[in-house]
Amino acid sequence: MGSKNKLKRFKENETFPNVLQPQRAILEKDQFAQKGKWAEYFKNQQPIVIELGCGKGEYTVYLAQKYPQFNFIGIDIKGARFWRGAKTALETKQANVAFVRAQIELVDRLFAQDEVQEIWITFPDPQIKFKRTKHRLLNPTFLDTYNKILKKEGVIHLKTDSEFLHGYTLGLLQQSPSEILYAHHDIYNNAHAPEEAIAVQTFYEKQFLAQGKAITYLKFRWKPHV
Repeated sequence: MGSKNKLKRFKENETFPNVLQPQRAILEKDQFAQKGKWAEYFKNQQPIVIELGCGKGEYTVYLAQKYPQFNFIGIDIKGARFWRGAKTALETKQANVAFVRAQIELVDRLFAQDEVQEIWITFPDPQIKFKRTKHRLLNPTFLDTYNKILKKEGVIHLKTDSEFLHGYTLGLLQQSPSEILYAHHDIYNNAHAPEEAIAVQTFYEKQFLAQGKAITYLKFRWKPHV
């Protein structure tokens, strides 16, 4: 994407009522005004579902259309990407959609305890090298952070083309008291796949499928060792 297009999208994001762009310093001080008050933002008490690393926002927008009884929030540091999702949500008048430009490691500064019902993580960087483990969005530190904002029975969805990340996450879950609610190594070759896991394909997912890659899916509750 050219720099002119990026700048144009950044400027448009500033005018979108469904886009929030808190400064990192505000988040680090835990002073984000919307934290714990998302019901006021959406003007309802509907459960909140978030997508981490939402990219162009395909999943966020689709799920919001399919489940109007929930509020959906896409989170990504790359505002020029989620511009597309934010614009689509405005054009289709989806009042239950918002996007936040922020680093995922600060997600517990965006939401209060028990404020989130579900978390979707779609096609994150698997960070395969051992020295990159701390950056893996499914490592125990990140999972513990997600638990801070999830309701007691809240769930996490992971969809990825990475056999490594799928296996790594399964290993963590099997070594803890966690609940694996659904797991499959090739979601599009499974007659019983959940509809929300296959009904929409992200920009990158379409590329992976065209290359013949299998798409894996996990749905679980993280319960670390006490």
